[in-house]
Amino acid sequence: MPQQPAQPQQQQPQSYACPSCGSTAEYAPGTNSLRCPNCRFEQPIAPLDREVREHAWEELATLPTKPTAAGGQVLQCPGCGAANETSALSGRCQFCATPMVASAAADRIVPEGLVPFRVDKRDVHDNLGKWAKSRWFAPNSLKKVNSAETLHGTYVPHWTYDAATATAYSGERGEEYTVGTGDNKETKVRWYHVNGTVQRFFDDVLVPGVGHVPQDRLQALEPWPLKQAVAYQEAYLAGFRTLRYDLEPEAGFQNAQQKMAKVIEADCKRDIGGDRQRLHSVNTNYGSVTYKLLLLPVWFASYVYNGKQWQVMVNAETGEVSGDRPYSPWKIAFAVILAAVVATTLALVFNRHH
Repeated sequence: MPQQPAQPQQQQPQSYACPSCGSTAEYAPGTNSLRCPNCRFEQPIAPLDREVREHAWEELATLPTKPTAAGGQVLQCPGCGAANETSALSGRCQFCATPMVASAAADRIVPEGLVPFRVDKRDVHDNLGKWAKSRWFAPNSLKKVNSAETLHGTYVPHWTYDAATATAYSGERGEEYTVGTGDNKETKVRWYHVNGTVQRFFDDVLVPGVGHVPQDRLQALEPWPLKQAVAYQEAYLAGFRTLRYDLEPEAGFQNAQQKMAKVIEADCKRDIGGDRQRLHSVNTNYGSVTYKLLLLPVWFASYVYNGKQWQVMVNAETGEVSGDRPYSPWKIAFAVILAAVVATTLALVFNRHH
């Protein structure tokens, strides 16, 4: 008999009442405070007496597997009492927009830290406007992206990995030499068999912990100031959506190893030296592996152009923009015609003087 899917769990989310007027406070980007959107009263977030730390890889074997329920969980809104079924860790009530923050204690791995939002909505609109103006051959209407139809502040989970690597390789070093003279000169290569070992310590190799967000767009938002991460506190999530990871740390480490492999290959070729290099085998041992789960702040904006929806992401710490954009066929055609006219004019001038 097939196993029945897990049912969404009922949970009473955390909310932060304003001590001045009783409304629900939200985290204010660029500060260490919660701010009431109604009366603007601010209350500081008390810092935790602990640092963001790495977790030994061996700890994973001791953690129980906790499959997520099919619908995630049900959060009862503290504002209107409505039931919200969601898989997110934080967000807003779909009925009254009250901020809600769920507990991550039931997850297999709780976030170790987060980089708080620094760029607020006003700055996001400014950055989107500058980004749109800098796009070549973009339609004029793209400039309206700074008034995007939807704009969501979202914490996106990422895994970071540290590892001390030792790599044994075998390959060939190529030494170039020249034979012949004049038009018959030719470059040849003498190849010498080589073996060697290289070592490298990797710190905070970053891997997105969600698979449904475009990976190339997330990577385009790098680098992140990971050393500025603060210890995880639910108060920083108030007013923002927080995604739960759907990529387990074991699978994330495989992705991290692929990123490390590119660096290790370059190290091997540098160690081989010579004018050219060939690698035949590369064997890497990974030691002192550690990991942690961080939440990184991203603004997601979307706009509609020519009946199609386009998405843009903004790094909410640095302001870096990454996104899809349309092209104007009229501007491209005009540029081609203009280039042809200029080339023809230059050719006529050249022929006239010669």
